[in-house]
Amino acid sequence: MKIREMQDEIIRLKKEKDICILVHAYISHDVWEVADYVGDSYGLAKQAASAPQKNVLMCGVRFMAETCKILSPEKRVFLSHPDAGCPMAEQIDKAVIENYKKNNPDRTVVAYINTTADLKTVCDVCVTSSSALKIVENIENDKILFIPDSNLGGWIKEKCPNKDIELMQGGCPTHILLRKEHVERMKEKHPDALLLVHPESRKEVADLADYVGSTTGIMKFAKESDNKEFIIGTENSIVQHLQVECPDKRFYELSKECVCKNMKLTTLADVYNMVKYGESEEIFMDEETRVKALRSIDNMLKLGG
Repeated sequence: MKIREMQDEIIRLKKEKDICILVHAYISHDVWEVADYVGDSYGLAKQAASAPQKNVLMCGVRFMAETCKILSPEKRVFLSHPDAGCPMAEQIDKAVIENYKKNNPDRTVVAYINTTADLKTVCDVCVTSSSALKIVENIENDKILFIPDSNLGGWIKEKCPNKDIELMQGGCPTHILLRKEHVERMKEKHPDALLLVHPESRKEVADLADYVGSTTGIMKFAKESDNKEFIIGTENSIVQHLQVECPDKRFYELSKECVCKNMKLTTLADVYNMVKYGESEEIFMDEETRVKALRSIDNMLKLGG
């Protein structure tokens, strides 16, 4: 079966079986082409909640599928690959935050959405990379603990000098691979290119960027910019997507090492096997966990819109 034939069959079967296919921006472009929605983790979860389909296939990683289930308990939610996890989401145990809150009851615990449902149950508010700055600014309490990404948290801390922000050591094992020397090398090769980076990157990289923002923010900036060349400092699949969508522009990987192995686990064949044979892991969650985790997401909406 050719790729186009497999895609056509997926599109036919998802309609027949009432399946909404959600695809994260870091998944390959052949999977993008069969998606109902493409976007970042929270954007996809919101789409899952509003989609008319009763079944949802999350082509991403586990915490994203969990977020879909938190927001859509009445729907059956499936993860495209059972081994697709997020190392950052699993870096901090629930017990660590419970103990921290006992010792620091005056601090608001802000959790990046890249966290497990279990950890979200003991956090006060969730944030995304695009909403984090606005939400932290809107929190009445000046004392904050930001988890788990210390790079994103550090970037926010710089932007909010009026807040007392504590960080825990953690972060994305993919974005941490980007370094200052990569910027210097690529700028020498492409002096006219703008550098666009994700705030999960090291400070030494973010400080050299022309734009720092979420994955969707990076793509929007590149599409709308009059510039014709860009160095992309986030997961390398974004280079492929942008090159397809903007063939008149040129996009370069900041480093060939910036590849999320977990995102790369999901293939077009995985999507096909799910819609054709039902071969996928369904996400289950007890109601107590779901309701407690939902509280932090509800607070995100109140503070971030």
